[in-house]
Amino acid sequence: MKPTKSLSSLLLAAALAAPAVSEAITIGGDNGVALHGSVQADVLFPKEDEAINTGKYDKDILFNTYADLNMISRYVDAGVRLEFMKWPLPGYEPDFAGWGVPNIYVKGRYKGFELTAGDFYEQFGSGFILRTYQERSLGIDNSIRGGRLKVNALRGFNFTVLGGLQRRYWDWKKHSQVYGADMEVNISELSRRLADKGIGWTFGASYVLKHEDDQDIDITGTDYRLNLPKTVGAFDLRTNFRKGNFGVLGEFAWKGQDPSFDNNYTYGKGTAAMLSGSYSRSGISALIQAKRSENMSFRSQRMMSGTSVFLNNMPAFAYQHTYSLPALYPYATQAAPGEWAFQGSFAYTFKRKTPLGGRYGTKIKVNASYIRGLDRDRPTPILGNSIAGTDGYKSAFFKMGEEYYHDFNIQIEKKLSRSYSLSFMYMNQMVNDDILKISEAEHAGKIKTNIFVLDGKWSIDNRFTLRTELQYLTTRQDQKDWAYGLVELSVAPYLMFTLSDMWNCGDTGTHYYMGGVTANYRSNRLMLSYGRTREGFNCAGGVCRKVPASRGFQIAYTYNF
Repeated sequence: MKPTKSLSSLLLAAALAAPAVSEAITIGGDNGVALHGSVQADVLFPKEDEAINTGKYDKDILFNTYADLNMISRYVDAGVRLEFMKWPLPGYEPDFAGWGVPNIYVKGRYKGFELTAGDFYEQFGSGFILRTYQERSLGIDNSIRGGRLKVNALRGFNFTVLGGLQRRYWDWKKHSQVYGADMEVNISELSRRLADKGIGWTFGASYVLKHEDDQDIDITGTDYRLNLPKTVGAFDLRTNFRKGNFGVLGEFAWKGQDPSFDNNYTYGKGTAAMLSGSYSRSGISALIQAKRSENMSFRSQRMMSGTSVFLNNMPAFAYQHTYSLPALYPYATQAAPGEWAFQGSFAYTFKRKTPLGGRYGTKIKVNASYIRGLDRDRPTPILGNSIAGTDGYKSAFFKMGEEYYHDFNIQIEKKLSRSYSLSFMYMNQMVNDDILKISEAEHAGKIKTNIFVLDGKWSIDNRFTLRTELQYLTTRQDQKDWAYGLVELSVAPYLMFTLSDMWNCGDTGTHYYMGGVTANYRSNRLMLSYGRTREGFNCAGGVCRKVPASRGFQIAYTYNF
Protein backbone atom coordinates (compact mmCIF):
# COMPACT_ATOMS: atom_id res chain seq x y z
CA MET A 1 0.00 0.00 0.00
CA LYS A 2 1.31 3.45 -0.88
CA PRO A 3 2.16 5.82 2.02
CA THR A 4 -0.30 8.46 0.77
CA LYS A 5 -3.15 5.96 0.93
CA SER A 6 -2.26 5.09 4.52
CA LEU A 7 -2.25 8.77 5.45
CA SER A 8 -5.60 9.36 3.76
CA SER A 9 -7.13 6.42 5.64
CA LEU A 10 -5.80 7.76 8.94
CA LEU A 11 -7.14 11.25 8.24
CA LEU A 12 -10.55 9.93 7.29
CA ALA A 13 -10.68 7.67 10.32
CA ALA A 14 -9.67 10.56 12.58
CA ALA A 15 -12.35 12.78 11.05
CA LEU A 16 -15.09 10.19 11.56
CA ALA A 17 -14.03 9.32 15.10
CA ALA A 18 -13.34 12.78 16.56
CA PRO A 19 -14.44 13.18 20.19
CA ALA A 20 -17.56 15.10 21.10
CA VAL A 21 -16.53 18.35 22.78
CA SER A 22 -19.05 21.18 22.83
CA GLU A 23 -16.84 24.15 23.65
CA ALA A 24 -13.28 25.44 23.43
CA ILE A 25 -10.60 23.96 25.62
CA THR A 26 -9.44 26.67 28.06
CA ILE A 27 -6.18 26.55 29.99
CA GLY A 28 -5.46 28.99 32.81
CA GLY A 29 -8.90 30.50 33.44
CA ASP A 30 -10.47 33.53 31.74
CA ASN A 31 -7.09 35.15 31.00
CA GLY A 32 -5.44 31.92 29.88
CA VAL A 33 -5.16 30.13 26.56
CA ALA A 34 -8.19 28.89 24.63
CA LEU A 35 -7.91 26.23 21.94
CA HIS A 36 -10.38 26.22 19.05
CA GLY A 37 -10.40 23.82 16.15
CA SER A 38 -12.41 22.02 13.51
CA VAL A 39 -12.33 18.98 11.26
CA GLN A 40 -14.16 18.79 7.93
CA ALA A 41 -14.29 15.77 5.63
CA ASP A 42 -16.35 15.58 2.39
CA VAL A 43 -16.20 12.11 0.84
CA LEU A 44 -17.63 10.60 -2.36
CA PHE A 45 -17.61 6.93 -3.37
CA PRO A 46 -18.27 7.51 -7.09
CA LYS A 47 -20.16 5.23 -9.44
CA GLU A 48 -20.24 5.42 -13.23
CA ASP A 49 -23.59 6.41 -14.69
CA GLU A 50 -24.06 6.49 -18.47
CA ALA A 51 -27.46 8.17 -18.14
CA ILE A 52 -25.88 11.37 -16.80
CA ASN A 53 -22.46 10.92 -18.45
CA THR A 54 -20.30 10.75 -15.35
CA GLY A 55 -17.33 9.31 -17.21
CA LYS A 56 -14.80 7.00 -15.59
CA TYR A 57 -13.15 7.47 -12.21
CA ASP A 58 -9.51 6.59 -11.47
CA LYS A 59 -10.16 6.17 -7.74
CA ASP A 60 -12.80 4.37 -5.70
CA ILE A 61 -12.90 7.17 -3.14
CA LEU A 62 -12.59 10.95 -3.56
CA PHE A 63 -12.47 13.38 -0.68
CA ASN A 64 -11.48 16.80 0.64
CA THR A 65 -10.29 16.94 4.25
CA TYR A 66 -9.41 19.92 6.45
CA ALA A 67 -8.22 20.11 10.05
CA ASP A 68 -7.76 23.47 11.84
CA LEU A 69 -6.26 24.21 15.25
CA ASN A 70 -6.14 27.74 16.71
CA MET A 71 -4.76 29.03 20.00
CA ILE A 72 -6.26 32.27 21.35
CA SER A 73 -4.80 34.23 24.26
CA ARG A 74 -4.78 37.82 25.49
CA TYR A 75 -1.73 38.96 23.56
CA VAL A 76 -0.80 36.14 21.17
CA ASP A 77 -2.81 33.96 18.76
CA ALA A 78 -1.48 31.12 16.62
CA GLY A 79 -2.99 28.63 14.21
CA VAL A 80 -2.27 25.84 11.76
CA ARG A 81 -4.32 24.02 9.11
CA LEU A 82 -3.73 20.62 7.56
CA GLU A 83 -5.35 19.82 4.21
CA PHE A 84 -5.46 16.47 2.42
CA MET A 85 -6.87 16.58 -1.13
CA LYS A 86 -4.75 13.96 -2.86
CA TRP A 87 -7.87 12.72 -4.66
CA PRO A 88 -10.28 15.69 -4.57
CA LEU A 89 -13.99 15.70 -5.27
CA PRO A 90 -15.13 16.05 -8.93
CA GLY A 91 -14.86 19.45 -10.57
CA TYR A 92 -11.85 20.90 -8.76
CA GLU A 93 -8.96 22.10 -10.90
CA PRO A 94 -6.10 19.59 -11.41
CA ASP A 95 -3.62 21.72 -9.43
CA PHE A 96 -6.00 21.63 -6.45
CA ALA A 97 -4.90 18.03 -5.70
CA GLY A 98 -2.25 17.69 -2.99
CA TRP A 99 -1.71 17.68 0.73
CA GLY A 100 0.28 19.51 3.36
CA VAL A 101 0.15 22.45 5.78
CA PRO A 102 -0.84 25.47 3.65
CA ASN A 103 -1.80 27.78 6.50
CA ILE A 104 0.18 28.62 9.63
CA TYR A 105 0.32 31.94 11.48
CA VAL A 106 1.27 33.77 14.66
CA LYS A 107 -0.49 36.99 15.65
CA GLY A 108 0.49 39.37 18.43
CA ARG A 109 -1.42 42.43 19.68
CA TYR A 110 -0.73 45.14 22.24
CA LYS A 111 -2.31 48.56 22.87
CA GLY A 112 -3.86 49.12 19.45
CA PHE A 113 -1.15 47.32 17.46
CA GLU A 114 -1.61 43.91 15.82
CA LEU A 115 1.17 42.09 13.93
CA THR A 116 0.63 38.88 11.95
CA ALA A 117 3.35 36.65 10.54
CA GLY A 118 2.43 33.73 8.29
CA ASP A 119 -0.76 33.14 6.27
CA PHE A 120 -3.68 35.56 6.51
CA TYR A 121 -6.76 36.87 4.72
CA GLU A 122 -7.57 40.54 4.14
CA GLN A 123 -10.12 42.77 2.44
CA PHE A 124 -9.88 46.49 1.64
CA GLY A 125 -13.25 48.23 1.27
CA SER A 126 -15.65 46.24 -0.92
CA GLY A 127 -12.81 44.14 -2.27
CA PHE A 128 -12.39 45.98 -5.60
CA ILE A 129 -8.58 45.85 -5.38
CA LEU A 130 -7.96 43.37 -2.55
CA ARG A 131 -9.97 40.51 -1.15
CA THR A 132 -8.27 37.28 -0.12
CA TYR A 133 -10.51 34.59 1.36
CA GLN A 134 -11.29 30.89 1.54
CA GLU A 135 -14.38 29.33 -0.04
CA ARG A 136 -14.01 25.56 0.17
CA SER A 137 -17.05 24.75 -1.97
CA LEU A 138 -15.39 26.62 -4.88
CA GLY A 139 -11.84 25.44 -4.25
CA ILE A 140 -10.70 29.00 -3.49
CA ASP A 141 -7.94 29.81 -1.01
CA ASN A 142 -5.97 32.86 -2.14
CA SER A 143 -4.37 33.68 1.21
CA ILE A 144 -1.21 35.78 1.50
CA ARG A 145 1.91 34.38 3.18
CA GLY A 146 3.97 37.18 4.69
CA GLY A 147 3.41 39.91 7.24
CA ARG A 148 0.63 42.34 8.19
CA LEU A 149 0.47 45.23 10.66
CA LYS A 150 -2.82 46.76 11.85
CA VAL A 151 -2.88 49.95 13.93
CA ASN A 152 -5.91 51.45 15.66
CA ALA A 153 -4.10 53.24 18.46
CA LEU A 154 -5.25 56.67 17.22
CA ARG A 155 -8.87 57.54 17.78
CA GLY A 156 -10.82 57.60 14.51
CA PHE A 157 -7.98 56.11 12.43
CA ASN A 158 -7.32 52.54 11.32
CA PHE A 159 -4.22 51.59 9.33
CA THR A 160 -3.20 48.34 7.67
CA VAL A 161 0.01 47.50 5.79
CA LEU A 162 0.89 44.08 4.41
CA GLY A 163 3.15 42.19 2.05
CA GLY A 164 3.84 38.65 0.95
CA LEU A 165 3.27 35.88 -1.59
CA GLN A 166 -0.16 34.70 -2.65
CA ARG A 167 -1.15 31.06 -2.49
CA ARG A 168 -2.04 29.15 -5.65
CA TYR A 169 -3.10 25.71 -4.44
CA TRP A 170 0.20 24.13 -3.33
CA ASP A 171 2.50 26.72 -4.80
CA TRP A 172 3.70 30.14 -3.63
CA LYS A 173 5.53 31.78 -6.53
CA LYS A 174 8.49 33.83 -5.38
CA HIS A 175 8.40 35.87 -8.58
CA SER A 176 4.92 37.21 -7.70
CA GLN A 177 4.76 39.49 -4.65
CA VAL A 178 1.87 41.49 -3.22
CA TYR A 179 2.02 44.67 -1.12
CA GLY A 180 -0.82 46.80 0.20
CA ALA A 181 -1.83 49.62 2.52
CA ASP A 182 -5.22 50.78 3.75
CA MET A 183 -6.39 53.70 5.87
CA GLU A 184 -9.89 54.35 7.17
CA VAL A 185 -10.95 57.53 8.96
CA ASN A 186 -14.09 57.69 11.10
CA ILE A 187 -15.14 61.34 10.89
CA SER A 188 -17.89 60.82 13.46
CA GLU A 189 -15.34 59.82 16.10
CA LEU A 190 -13.36 63.00 15.40
CA SER A 191 -16.35 65.36 15.36
CA ARG A 192 -18.59 65.58 18.42
CA ARG A 193 -21.10 67.64 16.41
CA LEU A 194 -21.66 64.81 13.92
CA ALA A 195 -21.90 62.23 16.68
CA ASP A 196 -24.49 64.31 18.54
CA LYS A 197 -26.61 64.43 15.37
CA GLY A 198 -26.48 60.66 15.01
CA ILE A 199 -24.38 60.82 11.84
CA GLY A 200 -21.89 58.07 10.98
CA TRP A 201 -19.37 59.03 8.30
CA THR A 202 -16.19 57.24 7.25
CA PHE A 203 -13.59 57.70 4.50
CA GLY A 204 -11.24 55.02 3.26
CA ALA A 205 -8.29 54.80 0.88
CA SER A 206 -6.32 51.74 -0.24
CA TYR A 207 -3.35 50.94 -2.44
CA VAL A 208 -2.19 47.54 -3.73
CA LEU A 209 0.96 46.75 -5.71
CA LYS A 210 1.88 43.44 -7.29
CA HIS A 211 5.36 42.62 -8.59
CA GLU A 212 5.79 39.82 -11.12
CA ASP A 213 8.80 38.73 -13.15
CA ASP A 214 8.85 39.05 -16.94
CA GLN A 215 7.58 36.15 -19.09
CA ASP A 216 7.70 35.19 -22.76
CA ILE A 217 4.29 35.87 -24.28
CA ASP A 218 4.19 36.08 -28.07
CA ILE A 219 1.48 37.78 -30.10
CA THR A 220 -0.15 35.23 -32.35
CA GLY A 221 0.48 35.80 -36.06
CA THR A 222 3.32 38.30 -35.52
CA ASP A 223 7.01 38.38 -34.60
CA TYR A 224 6.32 40.66 -31.63
CA ARG A 225 6.99 39.82 -27.99
CA LEU A 226 5.03 41.62 -25.28
CA ASN A 227 6.87 44.09 -23.04
CA LEU A 228 5.20 43.24 -19.73
CA PRO A 229 5.06 45.60 -16.73
CA LYS A 230 6.77 44.06 -13.72
CA THR A 231 4.68 46.10 -11.29
CA VAL A 232 0.96 46.87 -11.41
CA GLY A 233 -0.63 49.31 -8.97
CA ALA A 234 -4.25 49.83 -7.97
CA PHE A 235 -5.95 52.27 -5.61
CA ASP A 236 -9.41 52.57 -4.08
CA LEU A 237 -11.34 55.48 -2.54
CA ARG A 238 -14.60 55.10 -0.65
CA THR A 239 -16.98 56.87 1.70
CA ASN A 240 -19.85 55.59 3.80
CA PHE A 241 -22.45 58.00 5.22
CA ARG A 242 -25.29 57.01 7.55
CA LYS A 243 -27.90 59.06 9.41
CA GLY A 244 -30.76 57.40 11.18
CA ASN A 245 -32.33 54.82 8.90
CA PHE A 246 -30.58 56.01 5.73
CA GLY A 247 -27.18 55.01 4.38
CA VAL A 248 -25.13 55.85 1.27
CA LEU A 249 -21.94 54.11 0.10
CA GLY A 250 -19.76 55.33 -2.76
CA GLU A 251 -16.57 53.68 -3.99
CA PHE A 252 -14.14 54.11 -6.89
CA ALA A 253 -11.16 51.94 -7.89
CA TRP A 254 -8.47 52.27 -10.57
CA LYS A 255 -5.95 49.72 -11.82
CA GLY A 256 -2.88 50.33 -13.97
CA GLN A 257 -1.86 48.50 -17.13
CA ASP A 258 -2.16 44.80 -16.41
CA PRO A 259 -1.97 42.57 -19.52
CA SER A 260 -3.16 39.07 -18.59
CA PHE A 261 -4.85 35.95 -19.87
CA ASP A 262 -8.21 37.35 -18.73
CA ASN A 263 -8.04 40.49 -20.94
CA ASN A 264 -6.17 38.84 -23.83
CA TYR A 265 -2.94 40.61 -22.82
CA THR A 266 -4.15 44.12 -23.56
CA TYR A 267 -2.84 47.27 -21.88
CA GLY A 268 -5.98 49.21 -21.06
CA LYS A 269 -6.39 50.49 -17.51
CA GLY A 270 -9.12 49.19 -15.24
CA THR A 271 -11.80 51.10 -13.34
CA ALA A 272 -14.72 50.32 -11.05
CA ALA A 273 -17.35 52.65 -9.57
CA MET A 274 -20.21 51.80 -7.24
CA LEU A 275 -23.01 53.79 -5.61
CA SER A 276 -25.37 52.22 -3.10
CA GLY A 277 -28.25 53.60 -1.04
CA SER A 278 -30.17 51.84 1.74
CA TYR A 279 -33.03 52.41 4.15
CA SER A 280 -33.96 50.20 7.10
CA ARG A 281 -36.28 50.31 10.06
CA SER A 282 -38.52 47.87 11.85
CA GLY A 283 -40.67 46.04 9.29
CA ILE A 284 -39.25 47.67 6.17
CA SER A 285 -35.96 47.74 4.28
CA ALA A 286 -34.84 48.89 0.85
CA LEU A 287 -31.60 48.79 -1.12
CA ILE A 288 -30.68 50.18 -4.53
CA GLN A 289 -27.20 50.03 -6.04
CA ALA A 290 -25.36 50.48 -9.32
CA LYS A 291 -21.88 49.41 -10.40
CA ARG A 292 -19.76 49.93 -13.49
CA SER A 293 -16.54 47.94 -13.89
CA GLU A 294 -14.11 47.63 -16.78
CA ASN A 295 -11.00 45.46 -17.07
CA MET A 296 -10.93 44.80 -13.31
CA SER A 297 -9.74 41.20 -13.28
CA PHE A 298 -6.71 41.45 -10.95
CA ARG A 299 -4.52 38.39 -10.31
CA SER A 300 -1.07 38.01 -8.82
CA GLN A 301 -0.08 35.78 -11.77
CA ARG A 302 -1.01 37.10 -15.20
CA MET A 303 -1.10 33.77 -17.07
CA MET A 304 -3.56 32.01 -14.75
CA SER A 305 -7.23 31.29 -15.44
CA GLY A 306 -10.08 29.69 -13.50
CA THR A 307 -10.68 30.73 -9.89
CA SER A 308 -7.09 30.90 -8.60
CA VAL A 309 -4.81 33.80 -7.52
CA PHE A 310 -7.41 36.56 -7.69
CA LEU A 311 -6.27 39.55 -5.66
CA ASN A 312 -9.68 41.20 -5.83
CA ASN A 313 -13.33 40.30 -6.01
CA MET A 314 -16.04 42.15 -7.92
CA PRO A 315 -19.36 41.48 -6.13
CA ALA A 316 -22.23 40.18 -8.22
CA PHE A 317 -25.35 42.33 -8.31
CA ALA A 318 -27.63 39.33 -8.72
CA TYR A 319 -29.77 37.57 -6.14
CA GLN A 320 -27.97 34.62 -4.52
CA HIS A 321 -30.59 31.88 -4.52
CA THR A 322 -30.68 28.93 -2.13
CA TYR A 323 -33.43 27.04 -3.98
CA SER A 324 -32.30 24.44 -6.52
CA LEU A 325 -34.09 25.47 -9.72
CA PRO A 326 -33.47 29.25 -9.50
CA ALA A 327 -29.79 28.37 -9.06
CA LEU A 328 -29.61 26.35 -12.30
CA TYR A 329 -28.63 29.48 -14.24
CA PRO A 330 -26.44 31.57 -11.91
CA TYR A 331 -24.71 34.79 -12.83
CA ALA A 332 -20.90 35.03 -12.70
CA THR A 333 -19.38 38.52 -12.56
CA GLN A 334 -17.77 39.57 -15.84
CA ALA A 335 -14.75 41.29 -14.32
CA ALA A 336 -12.35 41.21 -17.28
CA PRO A 337 -14.51 42.73 -20.04
CA GLY A 338 -16.61 44.68 -17.56
CA GLU A 339 -20.29 45.34 -16.98
CA TRP A 340 -23.00 47.76 -15.91
CA ALA A 341 -24.93 46.18 -13.03
CA PHE A 342 -28.03 47.38 -11.19
CA GLN A 343 -29.85 45.80 -8.27
CA GLY A 344 -32.76 46.81 -6.10
CA SER A 345 -34.49 45.02 -3.24
CA PHE A 346 -37.42 45.85 -1.00
CA ALA A 347 -38.88 44.02 2.00
CA TYR A 348 -41.99 44.90 3.98
CA THR A 349 -43.81 43.16 6.82
CA PHE A 350 -47.55 43.71 7.09
CA LYS A 351 -48.35 43.88 10.77
CA ARG A 352 -50.49 41.39 12.60
CA LYS A 353 -54.25 41.94 12.70
CA THR A 354 -54.29 44.09 9.55
CA PRO A 355 -56.17 43.19 6.32
CA LEU A 356 -52.98 41.96 4.58
CA GLY A 357 -51.14 40.88 7.71
CA GLY A 358 -53.83 38.63 9.10
CA ARG A 359 -53.43 36.93 12.42
CA TYR A 360 -49.67 36.37 12.24
CA GLY A 361 -48.41 39.01 9.82
CA THR A 362 -47.18 38.71 6.23
CA LYS A 363 -43.72 39.42 4.83
CA ILE A 364 -43.11 40.32 1.20
CA LYS A 365 -39.72 40.67 -0.51
CA VAL A 366 -39.03 41.94 -4.02
CA ASN A 367 -35.67 41.85 -5.80
CA ALA A 368 -34.61 42.89 -9.30
CA SER A 369 -31.23 42.69 -11.06
CA TYR A 370 -30.26 44.03 -14.46
CA ILE A 371 -26.78 43.61 -15.97
CA ARG A 372 -25.42 44.71 -19.34
CA GLY A 373 -22.03 44.67 -20.98
CA LEU A 374 -20.08 47.78 -21.93
CA ASP A 375 -20.37 49.44 -25.31
CA ARG A 376 -17.53 48.23 -27.56
CA ASP A 377 -18.20 50.11 -30.78
CA ARG A 378 -14.79 51.83 -30.86
CA PRO A 379 -11.94 49.28 -30.79
CA THR A 380 -8.31 50.28 -31.11
CA PRO A 381 -6.25 48.99 -34.08
CA ILE A 382 -5.80 45.23 -34.10
CA LEU A 383 -2.51 43.37 -34.64
CA GLY A 384 -3.21 40.37 -36.85
CA ASN A 385 -6.29 38.54 -35.58
CA SER A 386 -5.81 39.53 -31.96
CA ILE A 387 -5.99 42.67 -29.84
CA ALA A 388 -3.11 41.48 -27.66
CA GLY A 389 -0.48 44.18 -27.26
CA THR A 390 -2.90 47.06 -27.81
CA ASP A 391 -4.89 49.17 -25.38
CA GLY A 392 -7.92 46.98 -26.10
CA TYR A 393 -11.42 48.31 -26.55
CA LYS A 394 -12.62 51.73 -25.47
CA SER A 395 -16.05 52.31 -24.03
CA ALA A 396 -17.95 55.50 -23.23
CA PHE A 397 -18.73 55.60 -19.52
CA PHE A 398 -22.54 55.69 -19.68
CA LYS A 399 -23.02 53.78 -22.93
CA MET A 400 -24.10 50.17 -22.43
CA GLY A 401 -23.74 47.13 -24.64
CA GLU A 402 -25.49 43.78 -24.89
CA GLU A 403 -27.71 42.54 -22.08
CA TYR A 404 -26.04 39.80 -20.02
CA TYR A 405 -28.59 38.96 -17.37
CA HIS A 406 -31.74 40.04 -15.59
CA ASP A 407 -34.01 38.60 -12.94
CA PHE A 408 -37.08 39.66 -11.03
CA ASN A 409 -38.42 37.73 -8.07
CA ILE A 410 -41.08 38.20 -5.47
CA GLN A 411 -41.33 36.19 -2.25
CA ILE A 412 -44.28 36.05 0.13
CA GLU A 413 -43.87 34.49 3.57
CA LYS A 414 -47.00 33.77 5.56
CA LYS A 415 -47.61 31.98 8.84
CA LEU A 416 -50.98 30.27 8.47
CA SER A 417 -51.22 28.88 12.00
CA ARG A 418 -49.08 28.40 15.07
CA SER A 419 -47.60 25.25 13.58
CA TYR A 420 -47.61 25.85 9.82
CA SER A 421 -45.94 28.50 7.63
CA LEU A 422 -45.80 28.82 3.87
CA SER A 423 -43.61 30.80 1.49
CA PHE A 424 -44.10 31.35 -2.23
CA MET A 425 -41.65 32.69 -4.78
CA TYR A 426 -41.99 33.64 -8.42
CA MET A 427 -38.91 34.47 -10.49
CA ASN A 428 -38.48 35.67 -14.06
CA GLN A 429 -34.95 35.31 -15.38
CA MET A 430 -32.89 35.84 -18.55
CA VAL A 431 -29.36 34.51 -18.99
CA ASN A 432 -27.33 35.38 -22.10
CA ASP A 433 -25.67 32.01 -22.50
CA ASP A 434 -23.59 33.09 -25.50
CA ILE A 435 -21.73 35.34 -23.04
CA LEU A 436 -21.94 33.43 -19.74
CA LYS A 437 -21.48 29.87 -21.13
CA ILE A 438 -23.59 28.16 -18.48
CA SER A 439 -25.40 25.70 -20.74
CA GLU A 440 -23.71 22.75 -22.44
CA ALA A 441 -25.37 23.72 -25.73
CA GLU A 442 -23.14 25.48 -28.26
CA HIS A 443 -25.61 28.25 -29.08
CA ALA A 444 -28.31 28.35 -26.43
CA GLY A 445 -28.67 32.12 -26.90
CA LYS A 446 -30.76 33.98 -24.35
CA ILE A 447 -32.28 31.49 -21.92
CA LYS A 448 -35.56 32.84 -20.51
CA THR A 449 -37.15 31.15 -17.50
CA ASN A 450 -40.19 31.43 -15.27
CA ILE A 451 -39.76 29.72 -11.90
CA PHE A 452 -42.31 28.93 -9.17
CA VAL A 453 -41.41 27.76 -5.65
CA LEU A 454 -43.71 26.67 -2.83
CA ASP A 455 -42.03 26.00 0.52
CA GLY A 456 -44.03 24.73 3.50
CA LYS A 457 -42.96 24.09 7.10
CA TRP A 458 -45.08 22.18 9.63
CA SER A 459 -43.97 22.09 13.28
CA ILE A 460 -45.76 18.92 14.30
CA ASP A 461 -44.65 19.14 17.94
CA ASN A 462 -41.55 20.07 19.92
CA ARG A 463 -39.55 17.24 18.33
CA PHE A 464 -40.83 16.77 14.79
CA THR A 465 -40.77 19.31 11.95
CA LEU A 466 -41.73 18.52 8.36
CA ARG A 467 -40.61 20.77 5.50
CA THR A 468 -41.57 20.35 1.84
CA GLU A 469 -40.54 22.09 -1.36
CA LEU A 470 -42.22 22.09 -4.77
CA GLN A 471 -40.44 23.91 -7.59
CA TYR A 472 -41.10 24.25 -11.31
CA LEU A 473 -38.99 25.93 -14.01
CA THR A 474 -40.36 26.50 -17.47
CA THR A 475 -38.32 27.60 -20.49
CA ARG A 476 -38.24 27.05 -24.25
CA GLN A 477 -34.45 27.04 -24.41
CA ASP A 478 -31.66 24.71 -23.30
CA GLN A 479 -33.10 21.54 -21.66
CA LYS A 480 -36.63 22.91 -21.38
CA ASP A 481 -38.73 22.39 -18.21
CA TRP A 482 -37.60 21.14 -14.79
CA ALA A 483 -39.52 19.99 -11.70
CA TYR A 484 -38.15 19.57 -8.18
CA GLY A 485 -39.57 18.09 -5.01
CA LEU A 486 -38.15 17.76 -1.50
CA VAL A 487 -39.35 16.26 1.78
CA GLU A 488 -37.35 16.93 4.93
CA LEU A 489 -38.19 15.53 8.38
CA SER A 490 -36.33 16.91 11.41
CA VAL A 491 -36.29 15.00 14.69
CA ALA A 492 -34.97 17.41 17.31
CA PRO A 493 -32.31 17.63 18.40
CA TYR A 494 -30.33 14.93 16.62
CA LEU A 495 -31.65 13.72 13.24
CA MET A 496 -32.89 14.96 9.88
CA PHE A 497 -34.07 12.80 6.96
CA THR A 498 -34.15 14.22 3.42
CA LEU A 499 -35.47 12.92 0.10
CA SER A 500 -35.42 14.97 -3.13
CA ASP A 501 -35.68 14.63 -6.89
CA MET A 502 -34.83 17.06 -9.69
CA TRP A 503 -36.53 15.93 -12.90
CA ASN A 504 -35.86 17.24 -16.39
CA CYS A 505 -39.43 16.79 -17.58
CA GLY A 506 -39.07 18.94 -20.69
CA ASP A 507 -36.25 17.26 -22.64
CA THR A 508 -34.16 14.33 -21.38
CA GLY A 509 -36.50 12.91 -18.74
CA THR A 510 -33.52 12.40 -16.40
CA HIS A 511 -34.05 12.19 -12.65
CA TYR A 512 -31.45 13.55 -10.23
CA TYR A 513 -32.55 11.87 -7.02
CA MET A 514 -30.93 12.21 -3.61
CA GLY A 515 -31.68 10.69 -0.23
CA GLY A 516 -29.85 11.26 3.00
CA VAL A 517 -29.78 11.41 6.77
CA THR A 518 -28.03 14.01 8.93
CA ALA A 519 -27.07 13.43 12.56
CA ASN A 520 -26.06 16.17 15.03
CA TYR A 521 -24.58 15.50 18.43
CA ARG A 522 -23.08 18.36 20.40
CA SER A 523 -20.32 19.71 18.10
CA ASN A 524 -20.46 16.84 15.61
CA ARG A 525 -22.42 16.79 12.35
CA LEU A 526 -22.50 13.73 10.08
CA MET A 527 -24.43 13.50 6.80
CA LEU A 528 -24.83 10.29 4.77
CA SER A 529 -26.47 10.47 1.34
CA TYR A 530 -26.77 8.68 -1.96
CA GLY A 531 -27.88 9.95 -5.35
CA ARG A 532 -27.11 11.83 -8.51
CA THR A 533 -25.72 15.35 -8.95
CA ARG A 534 -26.49 17.30 -12.11
CA GLU A 535 -23.71 18.86 -14.17
CA GLY A 536 -23.74 22.60 -13.63
CA PHE A 537 -22.13 25.43 -11.69
CA ASN A 538 -21.59 26.03 -8.00
CA CYS A 539 -21.50 29.77 -7.34
CA ALA A 540 -20.92 32.07 -4.39
CA GLY A 541 -20.67 35.86 -4.54
CA GLY A 542 -20.47 35.98 -8.33
CA VAL A 543 -17.62 33.40 -8.55
CA CYS A 544 -18.51 30.04 -10.09
CA ARG A 545 -16.94 26.58 -10.31
CA LYS A 546 -18.07 24.06 -12.90
CA VAL A 547 -19.30 20.83 -11.30
CA PRO A 548 -19.48 17.65 -13.43
CA ALA A 549 -22.30 15.15 -13.12
CA SER A 550 -21.74 12.50 -10.48
CA ARG A 551 -23.44 9.60 -8.74
CA GLY A 552 -22.48 7.80 -5.59
CA PHE A 553 -22.51 7.51 -1.83
CA GLN A 554 -21.48 10.67 0.04
CA ILE A 555 -20.24 11.37 3.56
CA ALA A 556 -19.95 14.88 4.98
CA TYR A 557 -18.60 15.32 8.50
CA THR A 558 -17.78 18.43 10.53
CA TYR A 559 -16.58 18.81 14.09
CA ASN A 560 -15.93 22.04 15.95
CA PHE A 561 -14.54 22.72 19.37
